[in-house]
Amino acid sequence: MNTDKPALESFVAQSIGRQVPAEIAAMADSLRETLGSGVAAILAYGSCLRGVAASESLIDLYVLTRLASTMPVATLAQWACAVVPPNVYYAECSQEGTVLRCKYAMLPIHQFSRWMTPETSNPYFWARFAQPSALVYCTDNTTRMKVTSAIGAALSTAYANARGLAGTDAPPLDLWQHLFENTYATELRSEKTSRARDLLEADRAYYEQAAAILEDEPPISGNWPLRRVTGRLWSVARLIKAAFTFTGGADYLAWKIERHSGHKLMLSDWQRRHPVLASITLLPRLLRKGAVR
Repeated sequence: MNTDKPALESFVAQSIGRQVPAEIAAMADSLRETLGSGVAAILAYGSCLRGVAASESLIDLYVLTRLASTMPVATLAQWACAVVPPNVYYAECSQEGTVLRCKYAMLPIHQFSRWMTPETSNPYFWARFAQPSALVYCTDNTTRMKVTSAIGAALSTAYANARGLAGTDAPPLDLWQHLFENTYATELRSEKTSRARDLLEADRAYYEQAAAILEDEPPISGNWPLRRVTGRLWSVARLIKAAFTFTGGADYLAWKIERHSGHKLMLSDWQRRHPVLASITLLPRLLRKGAVR
């Protein structure tokens, strides 16, 4: 039996249609003004959507553009996004005297949709968007339908892989937890081992309802050892690429590692001036300390 597609689309539409905190909406509005008419949709995800105050974290947004050519960035950056997606940037705006900080990824909407399908072995995209997100901005209903369909595909792909990993008889939350633990292992993650369960408990009803809709999804048995190797190589490539685009990237990396792992990094002026070389020289030390896994 296959998944009830109308039920899945209805579930996704309701989930991404949620209200977001005013800080997230303000940051999205600021990006729309800055980036221009090429923006097709903006999705929020991550800790601020789960209730963490924007003053204690970065707001996480995904900016989906109409076409690669409408990305308001240089041609070289467009090429880099096609080869090692997505491009990641940093932005700030002010709301009622408070500075809001944002990390946003940018990707053409057709490319976003393609990375969610079951044919995609790398879990980087579909594992993220199997988690709750919110559609903060959308140009029109056609675009809304594309985003809804893509996130539905992410959920289907993720749960099929979860069933392939943990077995079809495992309890739903155990399936999700096993999946996220394995997808984290495909990246240079700094999160603690309890991170997957914490995510599930933060949105328990969401994952239980999604599992009920997807309970008949045919399992996908992926080559997870290979995914771990290739995924970490992709993570290194993204880290190096982000060093060229992410203003304040070295300080952000140090802050994020400390926040998730408790390991404090003291950066030198040289490391701030040369974030690419700094990321390479810091990596062995971070691995030894367990700050990244």
